[in-house]
Amino acid sequence: MRDAIFIGIAQSRVKGLKTRLGLAAFLGGTAMLLEPSIWPVVWFLVYFASQIIDNNLFKAALKNPKKQGDEAKFIIAIALSTLIFSAMAAYTWIFGGEEGRIFAVISICGALLHVTLQLYNRRSYLFAGLLPHALYLLFLPSVTAVIEPGHNSFTLFIVNVGTFVFLGNLAWAVRQNNQSLLDLKVAKDEAQEARKLAENESAAKTNFLAVITHEIRTPMNAVLSAANLLKRTPLNEEQSDHVKMLSNASEVLMGLLNDVLDISKIEAGKMSIERAAIDLKDLVAGVGQLWSPQAQAKNVRLVLEIEDDLPSQIMIDPLRLRQILFNLLSNAVKFTAKGLIIVRVYRMSDAQGHNELRFDVEDQGIGIAGDQLERIFSSFEQADAGTTRRYGGTGLGLAISRKLAQLMGGDISVRSSLGHGSCFSLSLPYDSLLLTAIDMPEGFDADEVDEAPAEGPRTILIVDDHEVNRRIVSLFVQPLGWRWVMAENGQQAVDLCRSEAFDIILMDMQMPVMGGIEATKLIRNQDGPNQDTPIVALTANAMEHHQKAWAEAGVEDFLAKPIDPDLLINTLIAKSRINPLRAAA
Repeated sequence: MRDAIFIGIAQSRVKGLKTRLGLAAFLGGTAMLLEPSIWPVVWFLVYFASQIIDNNLFKAALKNPKKQGDEAKFIIAIALSTLIFSAMAAYTWIFGGEEGRIFAVISICGALLHVTLQLYNRRSYLFAGLLPHALYLLFLPSVTAVIEPGHNSFTLFIVNVGTFVFLGNLAWAVRQNNQSLLDLKVAKDEAQEARKLAENESAAKTNFLAVITHEIRTPMNAVLSAANLLKRTPLNEEQSDHVKMLSNASEVLMGLLNDVLDISKIEAGKMSIERAAIDLKDLVAGVGQLWSPQAQAKNVRLVLEIEDDLPSQIMIDPLRLRQILFNLLSNAVKFTAKGLIIVRVYRMSDAQGHNELRFDVEDQGIGIAGDQLERIFSSFEQADAGTTRRYGGTGLGLAISRKLAQLMGGDISVRSSLGHGSCFSLSLPYDSLLLTAIDMPEGFDADEVDEAPAEGPRTILIVDDHEVNRRIVSLFVQPLGWRWVMAENGQQAVDLCRSEAFDIILMDMQMPVMGGIEATKLIRNQDGPNQDTPIVALTANAMEHHQKAWAEAGVEDFLAKPIDPDLLINTLIAKSRINPLRAAA
């Protein structure tokens, strides 16, 4: 197989045919002006024939690049081409007088440059192209000095000296050019190696996050779920405090895990923003309600102020907006020992006259020094190390919030005074948040519930390889009066789905024998009683590519561990439906 260097030279030779013939025509025409005769015409015809042979030879090699050809024929073709080309320079040197000799030297030097630029990266071809030109340039003055001794001998000697200087510089330029190309190749190889290493490290990081997420969420599911179950049992005051501490500590751990996953997705450019119609006042009130107990426990008053003429419904990513407000309120409550926290929602115009929807979270906490204001938006940083030791946290919340705001077309700014509190302002482009006729589903009514709760008992298939997880889910659905069947892996689930009809299936992802995604695909594709049964993914694998894989498999919904009992029950009620095959049986 021919190498890339040969292919490059061959392509250059084929493409340069017209240029070489044009230069030859110019050279022949000039020779005719200096000394009119038939020989320039004969020379051009001979050179034309040599270029046709050269062109066909290299074109044939390009058509069959896998064939290993004889290098000698290409070397001969190049040498013959240059030998014929400089023959006309010899003609003008001999018959063109003083002007002809000057023109001959210039034309040969130009031909040397042309050959060098075209053939520099293959030494055998370069010598084949350079040698005939160099011999003409050296021998024409030398032979003339011998044949025509006299006052021009010194001039001819100077021409030879200049020729050696020119050839020396040309050789140095070729060497430097080849070294530069070699350095570029080495740098390119190193860059590609570094890129490959970075990609491998990124893939390893993604795999590590996926594994560690699953491994942490699985035991945390048992801890949080057990705490939620304990809350529903009769407890004395001391036990209730212990369960509360357990729940709070578990929620903090989950918050840290989610922060690390979010910042990783944002930095990898894999964070997606959704749009949905939401009730603005309800969302803000809901976030405020989450933090009211913590604020009240510190004797801090939490006040919500929402401008009256704001639209009740806006189009936005509710999860990300709630996450940003949650982080801002979390910081306000964390850093405020007493006083007031105010959440304001209003519309205003920026410096360019564009309308913005603003969310201000103002506290009377410890405040931030002016030289630390920008640091707080950097990943893994807080205003100072003492803040981390005293108040805890990863320093990711504000970094994530600002990046999410920017993904939604807005930003977060801050005003603060050390010892006098802070005000964080989330600004979002107002016009892009307004609902249009396209956004409003036919018959949409924000006050109506999308689906009425399903009535009557259901049969649920719980698929999970961890006995504790299966037990927890059964305890959560027990108050509904539903019947449950359990499977330890995907293969058992597929077998059960062939023989028994279920109203809903809860499916884990990573299981021995057969995973949840493969089992879901088989259930969907097999002609059985559960082909259309709603399947809800309940898994510790909560990264975005996992959710996409579940959606492609055909699940109705996706729930991440640790299990939120209220979300689980609401999802089961909303998604389940009486399987007609089970009802008929």
